[in-house]
Amino acid sequence: MKAASGENPTRNSTMIVTNKPEADRVTIIAEAGVNHNGDMQMAFDLIEAAAQAGADIVKFQTFKAKSLVSANAPRAEYQQRQTGSDAPQLEMLAALELSEEQHLELQKKCAAAGIGFLSTIPSGEITNLPLLREMARTNLPIYLSTGMADLGEIEDALEILESEILESVGANAKDITILHCHTEYPTQMSDANLRAIPTIAAAFGRPVGYSDHTDGIAAAIASVALGARVIEKHLTLDRSLPGPDHKASLEPSNFAEMVRAIRDVELALGHGRKIPSRIESKNKIAARKSIVAARSIRSGEVFTTENLGVKRPGSGISPMAWDQWIGRKATRDFAPDDLIE
Repeated sequence: MKAASGENPTRNSTMIVTNKPEADRVTIIAEAGVNHNGDMQMAFDLIEAAAQAGADIVKFQTFKAKSLVSANAPRAEYQQRQTGSDAPQLEMLAALELSEEQHLELQKKCAAAGIGFLSTIPSGEITNLPLLREMARTNLPIYLSTGMADLGEIEDALEILESEILESVGANAKDITILHCHTEYPTQMSDANLRAIPTIAAAFGRPVGYSDHTDGIAAAIASVALGARVIEKHLTLDRSLPGPDHKASLEPSNFAEMVRAIRDVELALGHGRKIPSRIESKNKIAARKSIVAARSIRSGEVFTTENLGVKRPGSGISPMAWDQWIGRKATRDFAPDDLIE
């Protein structure tokens, strides 16, 4: 694993994934992040919890604290609030750092649990040109998280990734997904700005996802309806645990509820063509109407608005042909409610 440089690694990131699920369904990422609190057994438990909750991928974070922050770098406000300390970041991050060997153990555990493994560097690295180039050279699928970025910065990062992939790998940069996110923990609903998802998709013509830091599951579910193809959400075993991210995370039961809701929304979105489904077509006869005799009509009598009506079932002549039948003559006797023919 490469050491990251730049901003707080407990935040969202440009990401490299090592196991990507099928592309025709929303990818759900459980961000274990640093919620292992430096305890490998807790990390293993998070992997199991993510798999049981139905996540496709579990995400950890790769960094070396001394390479990431200076000795006096202050904690972010939310970190101070969640940890109850205003000591520099370095102390907090050193306790959350995982070695390369530990990362390999996590990968093995993910494989055994049947869930993809993901490790990341921070969202602020979207402006780190040397690191973007290094990531492009891996030729692995990339999720580009965009916390704190505007469209121009996203465009700049994509140009770097695309040009480097073309130069070093000799291939088009096909597998880059852009994640909309808001860098505050938790994010207020009024700041989630989910309408940015279709905006980003239209601007860059690439798959777009959502890295959600709001409380609850509503925003993540709504983002799928707006076109998000990847959902990332923090997972913890217990929101009351000490650490910077636990209180902004979902516990396993809530995460599983989110997964179920996302899968329901996926099904509900359908194919987008406005046509009757096979299931509803069988209801046409029962639900629609036909032109019927409003009273007894004798053979040869002229059809009028007084002796014709519109009633169920829909197995006869459609009322859309009403004007074509007014003024015609009956070819036989009709009893009340008989279908006109």
